[in-house]
Amino acid sequence: MAANEQKVSTGSDGRRKWDKEEFERLARERIAEEIDDLDKDREVPVKRELLKPRDYRVDLESSLGKSHVITKTTPSSQQGGYYCNVCDCVVKDSINFLDHINGKKHQRNLGMSMRIERSSLDQVKKRFEINKKKMEEKKKEYDFEERMKELREEEEKQKAYKKEKRKDRKRKADSDIDGGEMDPDMAAVMGFSGFGSSKKS
Repeated sequence: MAANEQKVSTGSDGRRKWDKEEFERLARERIAEEIDDLDKDREVPVKRELLKPRDYRVDLESSLGKSHVITKTTPSSQQGGYYCNVCDCVVKDSINFLDHINGKKHQRNLGMSMRIERSSLDQVKKRFEINKKKMEEKKKEYDFEERMKELREEEEKQKAYKKEKRKDRKRKADSDIDGGEMDPDMAAVMGFSGFGSSKKS
């Protein structure tokens, strides 16, 4: 309070007069201190990697249909639900787990930003060429597989046709043998009279 009284004086008109130069100097010092404090507190921005596609398959089915006993002492990684070891959290269903691993918090913990790399014209052209080659290879494989399937079906039809022909020949041969060799009287005694030829004597 005494320091402020020195900076304030009373004029002849009875009004208080302030020492403007002193207060300006104090204000400049205070601003400089605040800037120094901000610089100390300010964190250096972390340079994060651009977003990349996953190079692993997300396992959602490994514990499907299995039962686990969960107690108070069970670690969170073995409790019910899907455990994220990056964020150390448990998510109860697969949809929320996929949302979590594709989300901002998880990607930041992995050290990636949510920005993606901008593709150049050359990269796009290369990608089109790769996809075109894949389609052509797939078409060739499909044509080859389809042709092999048709050949197998044709072979099966031929086998069935030959088998049917053999059966027909065998039936004709059996009917010729039965009708030509057996004596009609003997056939009548044995009860085969209806199997012979249709000639009447």
